[in-house]
Amino acid sequence: MRTYLILLTCMLSCGAIKPGDKDKINGLCLVAPSFELKLEYYQPIQNTGANWVAIIPYAFCSPVQPNVTFDHPNQWIGETSSGITEAIRMAHQAGLKVMLKPHIWVIGQGWAGDLNYNSPEQLENWKSSYKTYILNYAKIANDLNVELISIGTEIRQLAKTNDSYWIDLIAQVREIYAGPLTYSANWDNYQNIPFWDQLDYIGIDAYFPISESKTPTIDELLDKGSKTKEILKKFSDLHLKKVLFTEYGFKSQDYCTSGHWKIHDNNHNINITGQANAYKALFKLYWNEHWMAGGFAWKWHYKHNEAGGNTNRDFTPQNKSAEKILKNEYSKNQN
Repeated sequence: MRTYLILLTCMLSCGAIKPGDKDKINGLCLVAPSFELKLEYYQPIQNTGANWVAIIPYAFCSPVQPNVTFDHPNQWIGETSSGITEAIRMAHQAGLKVMLKPHIWVIGQGWAGDLNYNSPEQLENWKSSYKTYILNYAKIANDLNVELISIGTEIRQLAKTNDSYWIDLIAQVREIYAGPLTYSANWDNYQNIPFWDQLDYIGIDAYFPISESKTPTIDELLDKGSKTKEILKKFSDLHLKKVLFTEYGFKSQDYCTSGHWKIHDNNHNINITGQANAYKALFKLYWNEHWMAGGFAWKWHYKHNEAGGNTNRDFTPQNKSAEKILKNEYSKNQN
C-alpha cells in the first residue's frame, strides 16, 4: 500500500500521464506575419478543429556575435513583442490556447542547432542576452495568460551542456510565469537534454526519418515508424511526462519522410500524396496514445486562401489533401 501511495504521489507531482484523448493538444505553428492581423484570419484555423496555436517570436545572433537581440525596427511586426502580443490576444479571442515558442535565427547559418561558442566570454554573453529574450516573453505570457511556453527551439549544442544555466533559467521563468513549460528539442537530440525533469512536457520537433520511399504508403510508415514510437514511449515512462510534438510535418515532395534536410526543392517533384500519407500515419501511430500530449503542425499561414495548394511543395498542409486529414483527426479529438 505504501509503495502504491508513493508511486501515485510521484505521478501527480510530475505532470503525470493520464489516459484519454479529450485533452489532446491539436495545434498549428503559425507563421509570424509581416502585416497587421485580423480576427478573420483565425476562422480557417478554427475550421481545422485545432484548439491550440504556436506563436513564434524571433531573435537573432551569429557565430561571431553572441548577443541575442530582438525587437528590431526592420523586423516583421509578427515576430516582435508588439506583434506577438496582438497575435496572442486574437488567438484567445478566437477561443484558441497558445504555446509561445521563441526561435533564434543565426545570421549566416539560419538553424540554431549548430550554434556554439568556444570563448567563455562569448558564451557568457550569449547566455545573458538569451535570458533577457526569454524573460521578456515570459512576462508577456504571464500578463496575457498564455497556456504554455517553450523555453527554446532546437538549440542543439548549447542545450545539451550548460546544465546549471538552463535549470536556473527555468527557475527564473517560473518566478515570472505561472503556467507549464517545455523545450523544443530537435528529433535527434531530445535524449541529450539534461533538464527534462525541470519541465512539464518532453517537447520534440518530430522530423524523424522514417522511409526512403518516393511516395511512402501508410502501411509502410506505420511499420517503419513503430520503432521510434516505442523508444518515445519508454522515454516518456522514464521521465513520467507526456511527449509533445512541438513541431511535426512533412513537405509535399517526393521522399518527404526521408528527412527534410535531404530534400532540395529544385531536385524533387511535388508529391501531395506522400505528404497526406505521412500525416495519416503519424496520427494513427501517436494520437491515441495516452503518453502523447499532441502536437503542432508546421506550418500555417494566416492568409489561408493564398497559402499552400497543389502546386506548393513546402511544409504547409493548407489547401492540400493533408489539410483534410488534419481536419478529420483534429475534429475527432476536440476537447
